[in-house]
Amino acid sequence: MGLFKAISNLFTANLAMDLGTANTLVYVHNKGIVLDEPSVVAINSEGQVEAVGLEAKKMYGRTHSKLEAIRPMKDGVIADFDITNKMIQYFIKKTLPRTFLVSTHMVIGVPTCITQVEKKAVIDAALMAGAKRVNLVEEPMAAAIGVGIPVHKPEGNMVIDIGGGTSDVAVISLSAIAYGESIRLAGDEIDESIVRHMRLKHHLNIGIFEAERVKIAIGSAYKLDQPITTEVKGLNVKTGIPTSIVIGDTEIREAMSESLATITSAVLRALEKTPPELSADIHSNGIYLTGGGALIRGLDKLLEEKTTLKVYTPEDPLLSIVKGAGAILDDFENMKKVCVS
Repeated sequence: MGLFKAISNLFTANLAMDLGTANTLVYVHNKGIVLDEPSVVAINSEGQVEAVGLEAKKMYGRTHSKLEAIRPMKDGVIADFDITNKMIQYFIKKTLPRTFLVSTHMVIGVPTCITQVEKKAVIDAALMAGAKRVNLVEEPMAAAIGVGIPVHKPEGNMVIDIGGGTSDVAVISLSAIAYGESIRLAGDEIDESIVRHMRLKHHLNIGIFEAERVKIAIGSAYKLDQPITTEVKGLNVKTGIPTSIVIGDTEIREAMSESLATITSAVLRALEKTPPELSADIHSNGIYLTGGGALIRGLDKLLEEKTTLKVYTPEDPLLSIVKGAGAILDDFENMKKVCVS
């Protein structure tokens, strides 16, 4: 029996995927995290894939009439089924180059706000891309497991996961989400707020990825000890001439403030609706902040000020979901109850 299992393992591939709006990460059983690339696909006029991931992201906004760079995920869910299917297929082939696999078991992270129709779209895309078995796990649950929270225990833990398309707030106890809220406002909307600010205040038209770069370079949720600046390049809408200006963190913090206030409000609502016993646990355990949004300077400090609770950010918050999904995959028989139906 042991020999049969060993042989079958040679022909079986299991992988976990964080299918994100901004980035897709893949974990392969016994190998760890093997892929972290932007969720972007470049398609030619005949519908054929020209590039996927980082290569396609470099083309975004720079293509000609016969080529289009597309982000097939929006607000944490599939916006373009066919292109998402091609993207998943590409990532599976890239991470599992062998063509003789008997079966592929996939665990995929999804937002808590996802509908049954959207769940089916994710599962169907994975099946069409070559998976034989697909399980879904809600992203805050995967993130909690990824940062080492003992989710099976009868105690409350709060996780805030801020991705590209959604911000998920969840209170987890006994391998389930006791209370969860998901808002379709996250990293992408913060980038859009920077685009709007630059156009309104400086008459400068910038691309979404330039806004993302500015956010990473000088974005903050709380006043910094030392001011920082960056050069922003774009098109002057008054003159029609490409130009650049230097802006500081205070201005970008102002541009981001409304989006961050909306996320903070969702956290406060979750705390208000949490049962007293779980609230007491959260008071003791603090709040865990994961996802790309966790990298915004001072966001943990802002949340601590608003909630009066301790906020913890893991070392690699971007990897929390895929690490958790990978842990579920590796011990599926014991962890399968955390997956959603």
